[in-house]
Amino acid sequence: MRTRALLGRAACTWALLLLGACGGGPSSTAEPGEGPGFAWALPEGFTTVPSPPDNPLTPEGVALGRWLFHSPKLSSTGQVSCATCHEQARAFTDGDALTRRGVSGHPLVRHTPTLVNLAWMEGLFWDGGAKNLESLSLAPLSHPDEMGERDFAALMSRLSSDPEVVTRFESALGPDSLTLSHLLRALAQFQRTLISADSRYDRWRRGEPGAWLGPRELLGLGLVRQRCAPCHGTELFTDNAFHNNGLDPDAAFGADEAVTRGRGRITQRAEDLGRYKTPTLRNVAVTAPYMHDGRLATLEDVLAHYRRHMVPSSTLEPVFLQRGGAPGLPLDDAETASILAFLKTLTDERLLARPDLGAP
Repeated sequence: MRTRALLGRAACTWALLLLGACGGGPSSTAEPGEGPGFAWALPEGFTTVPSPPDNPLTPEGVALGRWLFHSPKLSSTGQVSCATCHEQARAFTDGDALTRRGVSGHPLVRHTPTLVNLAWMEGLFWDGGAKNLESLSLAPLSHPDEMGERDFAALMSRLSSDPEVVTRFESALGPDSLTLSHLLRALAQFQRTLISADSRYDRWRRGEPGAWLGPRELLGLGLVRQRCAPCHGTELFTDNAFHNNGLDPDAAFGADEAVTRGRGRITQRAEDLGRYKTPTLRNVAVTAPYMHDGRLATLEDVLAHYRRHMVPSSTLEPVFLQRGGAPGLPLDDAETASILAFLKTLTDERLLARPDLGAP
């Protein structure tokens, strides 16, 4: 009983520090995302879903993008779609460390990342190789181990001879709209609607009636804000930046354009070697395995890495250096359990089952 009372008192202290009140989140109500025909709950502090002037969100464009996302007709074999490796029930990941689901059956060299909340992301892919959602799909479409379309002219010719594809494009965008540019823009529009902002945490954060976080979950939130904030301290639970989190020594980074160079493969700067994009913690309980190569199977493994198994290197983030220079985060078993409890509150069950995001 004493332990439970202390846990509750500590959780209340964290809530006071974080939000200025004990027993609930702020009373503000989330504003829906703007756009004709759209209304979504957004992360706290966000009021719109951004899109470029030349590709605004439209119901027709989103619907076409949804169909394209789930259509295997975009692959060279006619058997692989974007959804093959980005399953809605897994928050648009696939559950594999290095997936073999592409047209070749060969394993990819990086883990399939989640697609949620990409509307607010910059520097896409693990190394930031894509600048925006309009260009994002070019890489998986053309990769020989993903969708295998190396000749985009041949792809568009094949799609133009398919009456269903022609009808869908013309119905959505008008005559003569079946172009690669429109295809990429439609996919980008749909992916901007993969918004995760309706987890237990979000409902508590908005102060919705009946929403709550338990004492251990509140402690976990406080610890994430304190210990993980440099990379995961925003409402998106990512800083959209690139970091070396102590997975490998310098000798493992490779040379030239090796994928093991991380962000350094793109920038060709020594200070970016071994740095990878910070993934969001939203839905992290359903997106195992973890890290850019899927090497850590469970969240317990992830926290064990930060506590005991970090590897020094020349580009390791200084925030991970403890007194004495050893890398790691100072977490005890109870704190680790609290963080794990909180992370589970970030699962957006509605997102995982929304009918408008599944196959048409």
